[in-house]
Amino acid sequence: MTNRKMFFTMLWGAVFRRRSRAMMAVIASLVGAATLFCLASVCVAVPQQMNEEMRAYGANLIVTPASATGKSQGIDTATVRNVTALIGAGRSVKSAAYRYESVRINSAPYTIAGVDVKAVRALNRHWNVTGDWPGSGNVMVGRDVADALGVKVGSRVTIGYRAADASASASSSASAKSDSDESTETAESSAQGTQSTQTTQGEQTTQATENGRVSSDIMDNNGTEFRIAGIVDTGGNEDSIIYATTADVAKLAGSKRGADVVEYSVNAMGDELNDIVNNINRSADKNPNSAVKAQTVTRITSSDTRIIAMLQTLFWIVSLVVLVLTLVGVGTTISSIVSQRRNEIGLRKALGADSRAIGVEFYVESGIYGLIGGLLGTAIGYVLARVLCATVFGRAIGFDWLLGTGSLLLSVAIAVIASIPPVRRATRIDPAIVLREE
Repeated sequence: MTNRKMFFTMLWGAVFRRRSRAMMAVIASLVGAATLFCLASVCVAVPQQMNEEMRAYGANLIVTPASATGKSQGIDTATVRNVTALIGAGRSVKSAAYRYESVRINSAPYTIAGVDVKAVRALNRHWNVTGDWPGSGNVMVGRDVADALGVKVGSRVTIGYRAADASASASSSASAKSDSDESTETAESSAQGTQSTQTTQGEQTTQATENGRVSSDIMDNNGTEFRIAGIVDTGGNEDSIIYATTADVAKLAGSKRGADVVEYSVNAMGDELNDIVNNINRSADKNPNSAVKAQTVTRITSSDTRIIAMLQTLFWIVSLVVLVLTLVGVGTTISSIVSQRRNEIGLRKALGADSRAIGVEFYVESGIYGLIGGLLGTAIGYVLARVLCATVFGRAIGFDWLLGTGSLLLSVAIAVIASIPPVRRATRIDPAIVLREE
């Protein structure tokens, strides 16, 4: 019998003659592999799944005009199409454009937004709307507006448009959409431009006379009558805005122009989202007269990052605990096996077997336990990960072969590493002492 054949014969006997001990080592590796693979699969899937879930809570990126000319004319359809194509390259993206105008109801100033109802509804699925969304001749008002006016669904209001009032709505509404430092700076610069425009228009208005006297339309309640189709309640800035179709706002203002703000909900986060913003802003630097400026909505993106960071930290902590427990479990089992085979090891050394050959046999035996446990544990971990993702996110995940291979190799490595201390003790056994005990 050759040495190789003798090696495998002894290995086979060592594994199957002590099935109870071998089963304990396999179970220890199985539990570790199953837990680690399940956690790793969820950790890999969670950022993507959470990013998709968070997209139901509104935009994570907004685009506004970058130049003074753009702010007065809005973002034209061609620019919106180009920006959408840039953002949506290989990504899932939803968008909605808003045109803001200042109007008056009962002489009080309000902001009205002209929207594509279908796009806004798809983008903001978290909005709580009582009644219907706006349509032709129908508006949807925010909860704060409804409370201030004392109206309800089905009521009618007369909305008046004054050109002298229309300068501030776009800038203030754009700044309300984002909480980031970048958006604050944009809002401040926009507000400065708006203030100067209002001053100029205010001077022109005060200089207008009628029958030799300065005229004022502050108490003028003329306008267009609209029916309140619904009331939106979000707990945010949307509650102070009136929503109408883009066509109704254009008819009310007497002119057509581009959007003041375009909101995007893009399936990206972190550095990828920042790269999108930087690409758009670089194009603004190259062509400032017809460009737009992009910025993230940190209220959404920071929530994504914070939650995912906490989950990943939890994953590493639990993984470390599982690794330690697996090492202890496998190491204890191998120690028990070595103790049972102490006399056999002493006899083999007395017959001329060297420590290296004995050590290799134990390492291979431990590796087999880790391999079997890793295979079964990876399969069980995948099932657990699928059940967990289906229960929490309502979606299935595919098997990650790279992660599966890593889990298998890690199981074998842990089993071998855990066996090092007991195997080193086994190779140091003095055969004379063992034989004397016999």
